[in-house]
Amino acid sequence: MFTPLTATRKLYILLVTIITWGVMMMNKSVRLGPLESELIFTLEKEDLLVFRFEDAKRILNVSGYSVANVVHRLKRKKRIEEIEKGKYVLSPARSGIEGYWSENIYLIIDNLLKEYYVAFWSAMHYWDMTEQIPSAIVVATVKRKSGLKYGGQPIKFVTISQSRFFGSVIEELDGKKFKVSSREKTILDGLTYPQHCGGLSEVSKALWNSRNDLNWDRIVKFLRKLNVSSVTRRLGYLLEALEIGEGILDMLAQDFSGFRWLDPSSKKNIKAYSSKWGLKLNLTDEELLAWRGS
Repeated sequence: MFTPLTATRKLYILLVTIITWGVMMMNKSVRLGPLESELIFTLEKEDLLVFRFEDAKRILNVSGYSVANVVHRLKRKKRIEEIEKGKYVLSPARSGIEGYWSENIYLIIDNLLKEYYVAFWSAMHYWDMTEQIPSAIVVATVKRKSGLKYGGQPIKFVTISQSRFFGSVIEELDGKKFKVSSREKTILDGLTYPQHCGGLSEVSKALWNSRNDLNWDRIVKFLRKLNVSSVTRRLGYLLEALEIGEGILDMLAQDFSGFRWLDPSSKKNIKAYSSKWGLKLNLTDEELLAWRGS
């Protein structure tokens, strides 16, 4: 709990009870100065997951030098974490004495960018298309942005063209919203950029696992909007290999010109050709579907 000590801008002490292994209890405290407590309480009241230096200056209404000192002290006391230069995440009061707290990382991303969606392997994991846990949260954006970390978790930003930036949906966590590629766009993004999804074998697994949840009419609509021949070829080949999606195979088949790689993220060793789909097969079907087991 917080115990006020003075009247106007008050000094607060964060009291935390620590119970050791079945033996005794002790209280530890973190002193928060008047400006520190005012900033933390106001940020929580305004429900600011991520705040900027300018936000702190507006709230405290003091000089930039004083704000910088407050921010520095709160970082040292683990009440805030800097995720980008001049951008911070609050560790709220309920995070305890050590400041161990992690907002859902998707919600943090939503506070960093306007044009984005959680994508590729991360979207596959979100939609339960794969049991694999990506080593980094992967985010699609139209503007180049350097990667960062939050709570030790890397966030990787992949820049894609505006013409390919579509097909996201809004999901909700803890009463707050964020953007993620739809199931259908997740599959097509994986076929476009398999290197960001663990390779085409992982995309084939995602396609299989989501086969009953996909809107195939939307797949076709998105394919036409995407207008990338290699994606159409790869989708057709995977559907045949998995023996699913019979209803759209005829729509996908066409007279393709030239050959494209089946998996551009794998070694460029041609093992066979698919004349029907115009593909250079650098994976055997056994390698492509290895996740099925024997």
